[in-house]
Amino acid sequence: MRFNNTITLAFTGASGAPYGLRLLETLVAADYQVFLLISSAAKVVFATEQDLKLPAQPQACAEFFIERYNAKPDQIKVFGRDEWFSPVASGSAAPKKMVICPCSTGTLSAIATGKSDNLIERGADVVLKERGQLILVPREMPLSTIHLENMLKLSQVGATVMPAAPGFYHQPQRIEDLVDFVVARILDHLEIDQKLMPRWGYQK
Repeated sequence: MRFNNTITLAFTGASGAPYGLRLLETLVAADYQVFLLISSAAKVVFATEQDLKLPAQPQACAEFFIERYNAKPDQIKVFGRDEWFSPVASGSAAPKKMVICPCSTGTLSAIATGKSDNLIERGADVVLKERGQLILVPREMPLSTIHLENMLKLSQVGATVMPAAPGFYHQPQRIEDLVDFVVARILDHLEIDQKLMPRWGYQK
């Protein structure tokens, strides 16, 4: 089955589960195939913030999200942290675009130092070395000097750091409006058409 394109999306253990879920939903709606990576800490966060208990097995987790978002068969593929033979782990097969949303500061640090100790870190390392597009969406405050230094280092090697810091000029009425603000900016950077939020100076 053919899709518009394939993208890697990772959920890690920072607060911000609604951002990641909404981004996955919009990518599926845009007919993108998604290679989904979920850390163990992310599963704890999703259970805490969204009362969402994700299946432990990758295939069961993929089926859960396919049903949740009415996705096509194989549109969402979930890979475990140690699936080193997955496409994500190789520069010859990995998608050229990857988003980590939400991105924990631990993940940020691991990527900045080239640790590559699990598939999320390796996937990000691959995208950087292949000169692809890596978007990191941290959700932390206040930011320590260590956090800022890691963000600077990643920005200097080509990653885009997009903190989950929604604006208010669109006069949000619901929490979902704030979530959509951040997700819309991510989609804009991915050059994926979105109607979640008008660009500055344009009317709805």
